[in-house]
Amino acid sequence: MSKVAIIMGSISDMPVMQEAIDILKGFDIETEVDIVSAHRTPEKLFDFSKNAHERGISVIIAGAGGAAHLPGMVASMSPLPVIGVPVKSSNSIDGWDSVLSILQMPGGVPVATVALNGAKNAGILAAQIIGSSDKCVLDKIIAYKEGLKQAVIKASEGLK
Repeated sequence: MSKVAIIMGSISDMPVMQEAIDILKGFDIETEVDIVSAHRTPEKLFDFSKNAHERGISVIIAGAGGAAHLPGMVASMSPLPVIGVPVKSSNSIDGWDSVLSILQMPGGVPVATVALNGAKNAGILAAQIIGSSDKCVLDKIIAYKEGLKQAVIKASEGLK
């Protein structure tokens, strides 16, 4: 079974990152959640990044605010896909510093970046990556998207 690691730079990021945990649970995808600070626990960051694939992790979701170095540093050391979630934190410049830090990665070190505080979409993207090689997960994503479609159709019909 595939597993997604969800890491964040600080416990203050947890309310945002909880959305990724929740959506992945809905797809029955196991998660591993931890705090890994790029600036305060660099040794832990190195160990996590270099060894996640050996623990059965398939995708890493990394949320960070402010300077937001966590996703890029993880991507620089891990062979796994990394999805970055810019978090609007109390010390950020309206979140733009986080967005740009995660989005503007150099060639060869990709980080898939979702919207500011977009952990739910990060979870969905992680599930889609896993679903590309796991039919059970793929079927759940197809059903989820059908549910989104039906909700819009129902809302539209309610206006008529």
